[in-house]
Amino acid sequence: MRILFILFLGITLNAYAQTPQFTEQDTLRGSITPEREWWDLNYYHLKVKVDPRKKSISGSNTIRYKVLEENQLLQIDLQPPLKIKKITQDGKSLSFTSKVNAHFVTLKKKQLKGDFNELVVSYSGVPREAVKAPWDGGFSWKKDSNGKPFVATSCQGLGASVWWPSKDHMYDEVDSMAISITVPKGLMDVSNGRLRKVDERRKTNTYHWFVSNPINNYGVNANIANYVHFGETYMGEKGALSMDYYVLPENLEKAKRQFKDATRMMEAFEHWFGPYPFYEDGFKLVEVPYLGMEHQSSVTYGNEYKNGYLGRDLSGTGWGLKFDFIIIHESGHEWFANNITNKDTADMWIHESFTSYSENLFLDYFYGKEAAAAYVIGTRKNIENSTPMIAPYNVNQTGGDIYFKGANVLHTLRQLLEDDEKWRSILRGLNQEFYHETVTTQQIEDYLSLHSGIDLSEFFEQYLRTTKIPLLEYTIEGNLLHYRYTDIVDGFDMPLKVSVGETQQWIFPSAHWKTESFDSEIKDFKVDRNFYIYSKNSQ
Repeated sequence: MRILFILFLGITLNAYAQTPQFTEQDTLRGSITPEREWWDLNYYHLKVKVDPRKKSISGSNTIRYKVLEENQLLQIDLQPPLKIKKITQDGKSLSFTSKVNAHFVTLKKKQLKGDFNELVVSYSGVPREAVKAPWDGGFSWKKDSNGKPFVATSCQGLGASVWWPSKDHMYDEVDSMAISITVPKGLMDVSNGRLRKVDERRKTNTYHWFVSNPINNYGVNANIANYVHFGETYMGEKGALSMDYYVLPENLEKAKRQFKDATRMMEAFEHWFGPYPFYEDGFKLVEVPYLGMEHQSSVTYGNEYKNGYLGRDLSGTGWGLKFDFIIIHESGHEWFANNITNKDTADMWIHESFTSYSENLFLDYFYGKEAAAAYVIGTRKNIENSTPMIAPYNVNQTGGDIYFKGANVLHTLRQLLEDDEKWRSILRGLNQEFYHETVTTQQIEDYLSLHSGIDLSEFFEQYLRTTKIPLLEYTIEGNLLHYRYTDIVDGFDMPLKVSVGETQQWIFPSAHWKTESFDSEIKDFKVDRNFYIYSKNSQ
């Protein structure tokens, strides 16, 4: 997913918690409505003609679906100012009613359980223009240094229906997808999957891409520019993987240097997470006129060919300048967001927390465990703790602090295992168990509890569903250590690794005062900084 700089994150994502008012449109967008639940996506063929001069688009989407239960009313999503021109099934026009973004189609053909049927939705208009992509998405209509169009889409959160008609909910991923984008002569479109062919005409070219794996709607993109291409083959866990790069001509040499992080990323993440999930569709980095996004097999890049986050280290430790933030973070989403996808946007922490933590794991792989720990701990200064990490369900809302706090929660969980290979096997196991699936928070919690051998119920209740950070209160009397947790949910009793003088050991705090005695007077007491808690000497 996009990475939000912390100030913008605080303003936009946390605002809803202060005034939790939701509309009918929030529910229609964010819930599995009766008009959605009876049919299952099978295939899309999205055809779009893009006119950069007029900032307009026109086209159609063929939607193939399987009937799960008989019903004659179906919901399609498309956001104004785009307009549906017509909807057909088997060549026959269908009537529909609209509630702003949601359009309810009355089907004539009897929808029989088990059947596969198709709809064709034709549409056109001037799509919403991105104000601050990718945070406030839509179409970015820019120009390169030579004055040629430089165009891209981004729509996470806002929804794919901002630029194409779809079943715009996270729970149902289409099984495969064809994407045909028509652009003016002299420009190229780069979209998801593999390029099958290019239809050349006098004034336009149409680029036909095909995605052979399941894909979430916001992961679909169109990127249009006077691109140049270079690439390489990476020999990974599943064999030869094509890695292709599309950039503006003036940035070719910079890209050849900077994009070396792409194969380093692949090496580190295949080690930690398992095989890249989309070998059949390849991997691409595509330059765009905004910061970047995790579009599946078509990761977009706009980090100005700098290490860090636009040249800055978000951790303040120096370690964040050892890698290109956008290459590492957005590519990490191929495992967490594109392979494992949340069913409801309220559970977006699954995407962002694991992926933010992947930055730490990249450093761990190449620079060692201490460097990685310093980095993730350094990002704590960006945590706000103003809203829980899980948002209200069924209204298309995202929780707060799902990046930096989420990464530190996972880093804390790793400490409880005391076995790095076990932790690695859990991360790889997640990507195997939920391969190409949509999941709930509960599924992730249950998997982590089962395979860690620790009941993590209160751990996740504390960190995901409240803004409270456990506080270890302690007092020291000679050789006696008195301690307890405050600011915790009922039953929270996470063990802690502490240092008493030169000795490291575990203590087991709970809500009740406990006392531990030592052989000599306690002169120095510290909580291991790898645990995301607060501590206070109450004396």
